[in-house]
Amino acid sequence: MKPLVLLAALVCCAALAADGPSRVQLNGTLGSRAAVLVIDGSARTVHVGNTVQGVKLLSVDGQQAVVEFNGRREALTLGSAPGHVSGGPAPSQARTIVLPGGSGGHFTTLGSINGQTTQFLVDTGATNVSLSQVEADRLGLRYAYGRRIVTQTANGLVPAHLMLLSSLRVGDVEVRDVEAIIVPAAMSHVLLGNSFLNRFQMKRENDVMTLELRY
Repeated sequence: MKPLVLLAALVCCAALAADGPSRVQLNGTLGSRAAVLVIDGSARTVHVGNTVQGVKLLSVDGQQAVVEFNGRREALTLGSAPGHVSGGPAPSQARTIVLPGGSGGHFTTLGSINGQTTQFLVDTGATNVSLSQVEADRLGLRYAYGRRIVTQTANGLVPAHLMLLSSLRVGDVEVRDVEAIIVPAAMSHVLLGNSFLNRFQMKRENDVMTLELRY
């Protein structure tokens, strides 16, 4: 191949690589047939075998999806840091959370509190983010220093602690200083109540909920 032709081919390949995504994150799964991927900040539902914005979804298994983009294959885990291209442009601060509906119409997702991973359940009827003392202890929260209150539960009035969570993260969106209630009752999930949800514009279409950060 002549030098000029070779140079042109290299430039062409570099341009194609630059056109590919710089960051891909798994934001939810729809059984084993599809996944909700956030590609450079844009949420898209992709079916296995299809390619969207340069990202091909190869398989979905539980809370993990295998994708192929920019000539490489990567396993993405729900709630983990996004896959990215080294040396790519710095992404803008994420502002969108996309949650696929689960069984019974509930919206659950992995995330973190103060950097510690936990499981969330969206609860639009809860005033605050709520979690059990067992989970708070596991996460290392110092709720005993919070304000003591009495709150209403399904079992009546119970004593609780009110505190601020330094950081609450779902997907790639982090919100700081979120009010939370810690209760003695057992809970299967941390409830994402309105102390978190009120910071977002909420939209639901069929079995997908989208939260767009207001501030």
